[in-house]
Amino acid sequence: QVQLVESGGGSVQAGGSLKLSCAHSGYMFSGCAMGWYRQTPGKDRALVSTIKTDGTTTYADSVKGRFTISHDNIKNMLYLQMDSLEVDDTAVYYCAAESWRFSAAYGGARCQANYWGQGTAVTVSS
Repeated sequence: QVQLVESGGGSVQAGGSLKLSCAHSGYMFSGCAMGWYRQTPGKDRALVSTIKTDGTTTYADSVKGRFTISHDNIKNMLYLQMDSLEVDDTAVYYCAAESWRFSAAYGGARCQANYWGQGTAVTVSS
C-alpha cells in the first residue's frame, strides 16, 4: 500500500523560503515520476514539479528558477525547496506518485498521478 505524508507547509512573507517534505512508503517508481501539485480554492490541481529516479526534473513555468525538487532514494523522501516565494504561490501543496495506467485517450498505458498525500498548506503574504 502506497502512503505519502507531506510536511513543511506554513506561512511566510513574500521573498522567503520553505521546504516541503514527503515521506513515502510502498511505492516503486517503475519508470514513472513523483511530483508536487498545488491547488487553490475554485481551481484545478496544477502540476508544480516532477522528478524521476534518473534525476530528470520538470517545472511549471511559474516556478522555474525558484523551486527545486529532489528525492532521497535511501530515505524515501521527496522534497520541494521553494525560494523567492510569491503571493501567488499560496496554495495547498500535494505530494503525488505516478503509476502506469491505461488511458483510452492516449491509446495505451502511461504514467499518471495515482497516489496522493493529504496536502500541506502554504501561505505567502505580501
